[in-house]
Amino acid sequence: MSASFEKGYNALKEQVDASVASFFSSCVHCGMCSEACLFFTETGAPERTPINKTEPLRRVWRQEYTLLGRLGKIFGFGKKVTDDMLAEWETLIYDSCTLCGRCSMVCPVGNDITDMIRKTREGMAASGHAPPGLIGATKRAVTIGSPMGVKLPALQAQIAHVENDTGMTIPVDVEGADYMLLLSSMEIMNFPEFIEAVAKIFKHAGVSWTISSDAFEATNSGIQIGSSDIAAELVQRIVDAAAKLKVKNVISPECGHAYMAIRWEGPNLIGKSYDFKVVHILELLDDLRKKDRLRVKGRLKDRLTYHDPCQISRRGGVIDEPRNLIGMFADNFVEMPDPGKMNWCCGAGGGVSSNERADEIRLRVFQRKKDQLDAIHVDGMISACSNCRIHLEDGLEEYHMELPVLSLTETLAENLDES
Repeated sequence: MSASFEKGYNALKEQVDASVASFFSSCVHCGMCSEACLFFTETGAPERTPINKTEPLRRVWRQEYTLLGRLGKIFGFGKKVTDDMLAEWETLIYDSCTLCGRCSMVCPVGNDITDMIRKTREGMAASGHAPPGLIGATKRAVTIGSPMGVKLPALQAQIAHVENDTGMTIPVDVEGADYMLLLSSMEIMNFPEFIEAVAKIFKHAGVSWTISSDAFEATNSGIQIGSSDIAAELVQRIVDAAAKLKVKNVISPECGHAYMAIRWEGPNLIGKSYDFKVVHILELLDDLRKKDRLRVKGRLKDRLTYHDPCQISRRGGVIDEPRNLIGMFADNFVEMPDPGKMNWCCGAGGGVSSNERADEIRLRVFQRKKDQLDAIHVDGMISACSNCRIHLEDGLEEYHMELPVLSLTETLAENLDES
């Protein structure tokens, strides 16, 4: 047994708790989760069913924690977890799952299948069976502070551009601000307009805010690759920065897994509650709307729809807020089929976008999103996740669909009434 495999096997054993035992004991193998997963519906491959992706964890549970499994281990029968098995399952667990949570929504006995796959990734990552692209992104997140290798000078350059173009001041390291804004690397490098949009909205609404130079990165690669230790380290950086600046709230930006990591998993990862409140940018904007602190000019006539990012809407509960905000400036909003908590994933979350090996399948399963869009014939699609936005653009190009993909925060900023 190699040291890396033993480490991975022990990591899988550590994941087996009451919830795991309950899951595998109660699963009725009905197959309903299959029809909820676009990696199965768009490929028809039985090995891509959600329940099959938990097989390494199931075998460890059975072999180590059930009577029949222990007897099998003693007498040498039963299916064992091997290093070759982990190597074989790696592509299923990382390339064919975005941790979107749709399978968990339909389980008739209430099992959180997504959580089981997330736990399985703990063993995969510990054994070294993870995609090179995701391994690299995670190492950069730990050593540099950003999965894309974005350093503070790059952020400072983008801030300087915004300040020179608009005359606004972007507050950095301001103690005592009400809000500390996090940013994903994609928003810094691919969509710097987001920084300008937030600054414009906050100036319009009179919001006290700042960015920390110590912890501006929101993306948590530890969650994506399946390393709770790394995920906790990245969360702690944000907690320390918030304490240093004495802020009351931390804003998760337009990034799905960032929101899940800092809002819902963060306190459990570091083992204590926060001294601040975490809000998604859409939650804050909708609160400003309720308080009549946002004014818009005119209304758009284009036929628009909204793509619900999985971690924000389905697993995070931010469903009404984006629709409330879109209603401020759009006259012709139409829902996709299966909207809100049951919306279909774009196909690139959970680290899939960082995994070049998965490029072919993530574009193949975009067929599901194409079908949704074909059913409603819109002029534009709005979303609130930079990772979704990049993949939506890639998918539309792959399927020769000319459709603009808009940021909700940026679109709102563009339609503010500054008179």
